[in-house]
Amino acid sequence: MAAPGSNNQQGKKDRREAAREKARLEREAEKRRQRRNRIFIQGGIGVVVLAIVAVVALVIVNVNKPAGPGPLNMASDGILLSGANMTATKTTAIKAGATPVVTNTTKLKPMVNIVTYIDYQCPYCQQFETTNANQIATWVKAAQATIEIHPIAILDSSSLGNKYSTRAANAAACVANYDPNNYYAVNTALFANQPAEKTGGKTDSELFSTVSGAGSGSANVKSCITSQQFVPWVTAATARVHPNGDQKVFTGVAKTPITFGGTPTVFVNGVQYTGSLTDATAFATFTAQQVTG
Repeated sequence: MAAPGSNNQQGKKDRREAAREKARLEREAEKRRQRRNRIFIQGGIGVVVLAIVAVVALVIVNVNKPAGPGPLNMASDGILLSGANMTATKTTAIKAGATPVVTNTTKLKPMVNIVTYIDYQCPYCQQFETTNANQIATWVKAAQATIEIHPIAILDSSSLGNKYSTRAANAAACVANYDPNNYYAVNTALFANQPAEKTGGKTDSELFSTVSGAGSGSANVKSCITSQQFVPWVTAATARVHPNGDQKVFTGVAKTPITFGGTPTVFVNGVQYTGSLTDATAFATFTAQQVTG
């Protein structure tokens, strides 16, 4: 026969053990939850890192490819636009390893020939383009001028490793190849949506969104941008004016030899513009002087 109170003591002991077991199970469940969270977080970070690595790796692979043919309509390494619809002058693609064909400006007279060398990551280029894009378009549409745009990439280091300059120039080349008559609208959109320096540049998908928003949303353009089709050409075209980061003297474009010092480099009838980048009147006055000069 059990002693008085022994059942109560046994009951208390059972309840304490049950409580301890419940607490143990809850602690183990919490540890498992924390382990799962760490795995998910680390996995998420890994996905982001892998995505960045994939973009950079694709650019590196394309940069290290032998220079392939350039885009159509850029035999001079630039695209020449003229007329009421800013129509591109059609040219064959520059062959791999070939020398660009300098535009014969004698055929463009009496129009003013404006030539720009720009980098889509360059904030000074953005200043010049934002200030002058509308008046240049007005001159071109009125058959008073032509505009020849040379996209190059010298500011890849300003986009935290994702080589935005090169990929944006590639996107522009894709438009030159597949939708050349819409180039000026895309050029304007790329500068309007320029990422700040020392920040991560836009992805290829975001670049396509910008280009598509400017009217060049075809499947060919999209595939060209995401495959980085013309990255080797961008690298080669850049090296032709900025070999190994060194400056190079322009020949053919300028009336008198000048040294490339960075972007934007702008010529009007072969004379380099060195005035204000934010004063449309200053550029208009300079342009008028080249007509009468």
